[in-house]
Amino acid sequence: MKLITAFLRLVRWPNLVFIVLTQVLFYYCIAFPVFKSYHSFPYLSQLNFWLIVIASVLIAGAGYIINDYFDLNIDSVNKPGKLVIEKVIKRRWAIMWHLILSNVGLLVSFYVDLSLHWFLRIGIIGIINCVCVFALWVYSTTYKRRLLIGNILISALTSWTILILYIAQFPSWLKISVDARMNYDFAMTKLFKLAVLYASFAFIISLIREVIKDMEDMEGDAKYGCKTMPIVWGIPATKVFTAVWIIVLIGALSILQFYVLQFGWWLSVLYCFLLIIVPLIWILQKLYEAQVPKDYHRLSTAVKLVMFTGILSMLFFKIYS
Repeated sequence: MKLITAFLRLVRWPNLVFIVLTQVLFYYCIAFPVFKSYHSFPYLSQLNFWLIVIASVLIAGAGYIINDYFDLNIDSVNKPGKLVIEKVIKRRWAIMWHLILSNVGLLVSFYVDLSLHWFLRIGIIGIINCVCVFALWVYSTTYKRRLLIGNILISALTSWTILILYIAQFPSWLKISVDARMNYDFAMTKLFKLAVLYASFAFIISLIREVIKDMEDMEGDAKYGCKTMPIVWGIPATKVFTAVWIIVLIGALSILQFYVLQFGWWLSVLYCFLLIIVPLIWILQKLYEAQVPKDYHRLSTAVKLVMFTGILSMLFFKIYS
């Protein structure tokens, strides 16, 4: 039982649940209502959807394992009480689990490609997920220790969990009648806008959190030669960088609410204001006051909660559809 608990901690099971929740909400609360509104139906079947979810979870879990594998020394300084590798799970088993989860995730991805019959574009999900596996490896070995590039990479991979579901909706046009293509095109255009909207939110909020985590982990990172933003630029400049992105996000969300009001989605606007915008304003204030790792850890947790409430807003597309 201790080994199972340690393994779940190693793969960050709450984060994996978050990935599942994000993809489930996007598929059932956004994709389905969008296609229904145009009297069409998602090309991505429920079976293939769940296979994509499984692949995403396996690849993400493998990424967390390889991250801890290469961060053993740094984590021994930043969070000694949370170490799993070497304390419970040996390094050789950690790398083995990374390889197993990554390869199974990729096999599932290519199987989905085959079942979608993409002909000339066959393998696109599998190929991009291969890039994700490689990117997670390079991030853990190199980019995590470099200025900004690691933060951007992780934020982009977070966005991919949403964008993959949009890309998977592209059908083989040989399987769709000419009469049905126009409605499908309209649905895909609308789905693209919503996918970009939520992927952009995921990217920005993830970037904010990654930089805050760098400020929290500054001691261990500095000890082992990392060149993260707070080490290279200093804490004041890093706070300004983070604050700018928080303000951009608050501004974008506020403008979006004026657009949403045209449809009479008052409950959605109230939800966004109270559970997304107000917490972001609180985070902005507390960021200015933060001084010690404990403060940054509290902010990181708060940002994660905002990410959660932001993703839950997908429910309103189901409610108002």
